[in-house]
Amino acid sequence: MSMLAGATLLASTLLGTNPASAQQADVPAEFGSDWHDPVTAAPPVTAPDTRSCQVPLAEAQFRDFTPYLGTYTPPDDCGDRWNKVVLRLDGKVKGRQYDRLGHVSVGGVEIFRTSTPQPSPDGIEWSVEKDVTRYSDTLRERQDVEMLIGNVVDDTYTGIIDVKVTLTFYTGKVARTPDRVLPLTDGTTLTTPRNSERIVAEVYATGSGGGCEEYWYLTVPDSAPYSCQAADGPYREVQIRVDGRLAGVAAPFPHVWTGGWSNPFLWYVVPGPRAFDVKPIEYDLTPFAGILNDGRPHDVQVSVAGLPEGRPGWSAPVNILVWQDEGRAQVTGALTAHHDEGLANSSAHMPGSEHRVDTESGHRLTVAGYVDTSHGRVTTTVRRSLAHTSAHRWTDGETMDALDATWRDDESVTVDGRGPVRTTRTQRTYTMDGITTLGADDRLRTVLTLGDRASAVTTGDGRRTAWSRLDDTHTGDATWTVNVPRDQRHAVGTSSERYRLYGSHVPGGCYDHLLATEQGVLTEDREVC
Repeated sequence: MSMLAGATLLASTLLGTNPASAQQADVPAEFGSDWHDPVTAAPPVTAPDTRSCQVPLAEAQFRDFTPYLGTYTPPDDCGDRWNKVVLRLDGKVKGRQYDRLGHVSVGGVEIFRTSTPQPSPDGIEWSVEKDVTRYSDTLRERQDVEMLIGNVVDDTYTGIIDVKVTLTFYTGKVARTPDRVLPLTDGTTLTTPRNSERIVAEVYATGSGGGCEEYWYLTVPDSAPYSCQAADGPYREVQIRVDGRLAGVAAPFPHVWTGGWSNPFLWYVVPGPRAFDVKPIEYDLTPFAGILNDGRPHDVQVSVAGLPEGRPGWSAPVNILVWQDEGRAQVTGALTAHHDEGLANSSAHMPGSEHRVDTESGHRLTVAGYVDTSHGRVTTTVRRSLAHTSAHRWTDGETMDALDATWRDDESVTVDGRGPVRTTRTQRTYTMDGITTLGADDRLRTVLTLGDRASAVTTGDGRRTAWSRLDDTHTGDATWTVNVPRDQRHAVGTSSERYRLYGSHVPGGCYDHLLATEQGVLTEDREVC
């Protein structure tokens, strides 16, 4: 997990805390043997005040890379149509352990991807909740369950990851969900129902595994003297193809796990954005529905542009969400437009006592197609534009390593058919601005700010019908002594997260939550709205 060549790392929504206790806490001079359980500022999953049923999904202690295998049975007393379904993971671990990546699959459909916090010697507990209502089709039948959090337990890394996962089903007005959820179980082949009128692919793309692709945003061209190189530099792009034709492009989210940037003390209490609830990338494949609906298997492949050939580290499981036309046995159509401007990517290395690599990248893709449904012809046009800039600076020996990077992923989906023309425009921006330094006294310091921002507007006949705006910002500054026993690290650190969400579907129109920590103590837990 180390980012610096000279350093050796020895090392959705979490439930909230009591604001009063946070403000009254005593802050020690440095990190001790225990700290506050992990929390995030993200909003809790809202649930209706209706009858509910809880079903166990998985319960395991992960010591190695043996998956938990079990069976899911739908609830007996809450019917088979639900208002909401909420997944909850409760975990605990103590001792010493790295951060680990995990997933939960039901009937081959990945419904949850997560990473884990790093424990204190005395032990921590954490909980994560996720709205999984969109997978209702899968959850109506008895299914095989697989869960895996790959782990290593030995004389040094003693932390056994103990987790329990449950599903809670809420009755009430039935939520509008996909009619079918189809996993690409063999990795590439898809056969959709012949009356599919809307098709969306979701990809849980993560770069991890402890190698260079965990820090893919820091890789440099092969000509530059740095510990992680890639011929095309740091740009990564998650692409999806249908029968070999490019069908969608997206910027992967630059996840930072809880050992990230060689400094676990940044993340012990407040993890980075999306670290415990990895969100899938979505691609609207409806323009290809006329092709996919012919009843034959089609080749659907996901790849990561910029990944050096043969290098491991990326995982990208795919689910296909399908909405069907109840009024027709088969929906026909055609792809009417496909315009790919091509991937532009440039990384320039400037040598010196302080090396620098500047990267500029981008890609634009437009696809359009129609389907002839029981309620008329519907045309869908998808436009996606990606842009990335970064400046990476480091010194020989990488005792100073800094990055200032921005990723933009703008998308518009226009549906022209029954009723007024509807367009949803989504603008996503991810930012990373940080520096790690290693002094002659082996004191390692990391100062880092991460941003996850998005805005979305839906219009019908030119009038706004829905909107949202998100700004999730994490900041941290932590210092510790490397290459010494745990009790000699003398670590200090502050971190904060402010999660702001506004919009037409947000209760009260506003959510604004601030968390702050110092030396592992939660010092502020305040909701503004």
